[in-house]
Amino acid sequence: MPEKSEFFNTFCKVSRALGTTVDRQELLNLIVSSAIETMEGKAACLFLEDVDRKTGMMIAQAQKGLSKSYLHEEPREAKRAAEEIMKKGYIAIHDATKDSRVQYHEMKKKAGIASILIVPVMVMDRVIGVLALYTAQPRIFTDEEIEFLRALAEQGGMAIERARLIAQIRNNTKLFHDLSVGMNSSLDVKKIMETMSVDLAQAFGVKAVSVRLLDNEKKILKLVASYGLSENYLKKGPISAEKSIAEALKGNPIVVKNAADDAGVQYKDEKKEEGIVSILCVPIKAKEEVIGVLRLYSGVPREFTEDEILLASAIAHQGGLAIQNASLYLMLQEDMKCLKEDIWSHRSWF
Repeated sequence: MPEKSEFFNTFCKVSRALGTTVDRQELLNLIVSSAIETMEGKAACLFLEDVDRKTGMMIAQAQKGLSKSYLHEEPREAKRAAEEIMKKGYIAIHDATKDSRVQYHEMKKKAGIASILIVPVMVMDRVIGVLALYTAQPRIFTDEEIEFLRALAEQGGMAIERARLIAQIRNNTKLFHDLSVGMNSSLDVKKIMETMSVDLAQAFGVKAVSVRLLDNEKKILKLVASYGLSENYLKKGPISAEKSIAEALKGNPIVVKNAADDAGVQYKDEKKEEGIVSILCVPIKAKEEVIGVLRLYSGVPREFTEDEILLASAIAHQGGLAIQNASLYLMLQEDMKCLKEDIWSHRSWF
């Protein structure tokens, strides 16, 4: 059994790396290798949710000591472990070649794996993966060893969340930069809004985005741009300013968790058919006046975070500035035209 001082030294090493290293993969590799070295294990693997492919499975993000053939089967067990692990906080398997909680006993025997300790990798109180330690000899894991591996997995969660935040900052900066460039290079409001819709859908990972502006009577929200919505859905009928998530037109961002049963949502059946579940609706303002709404549609139940709401609101504000700039330019053109006509009508003065 490792000494407590070894646990402490390893924890300090990983903590220092978290403070000085920004490379996510390097940090995850360090956590895996540290688990093996400190706990005298045969192998270790850190499995994370397959977010990009949305398969519901977990994939190995960092590992050491396992063959490719073994890893091919492990994601299924990692997913089951993540579902069961919150009952006790860990899973300790003394004999991996016989225990009914795991499969592929012969494969484990062939790989020389005797015992397995699995702990959760968590971010914001949610299990996003598992850290598994494998030993070559049958082993009963002590409370200290379990707590150490749990703490190491927490460091992994911190590394993942830190990398996510850095990536989010970079993506948000790029989004604002691209939108600003578009505003400065074009006065075509429709084109700007269409580009903004595409960029937002990709940045937020949502099903669709729409931009609607109030008509002259401020009763109907007319479509200016959209991305990801079918023609049938777009032709469903007029969008009432008073009946369709009207609170947003008072200047407040609104999150609709379930469009199918929300009293403030129009065309519930059409939304259900379109596959729309959750909606984020933020106001578009020109100066201090609300002139329309920006809507993000999710195809799955979704809780939009404060940061996401703030970002969408800020981008909607940029969209409002683009509309305002275009309007001022058109007014200036009209004023210039009138001035030229006025000067031409008094040409006899010259």
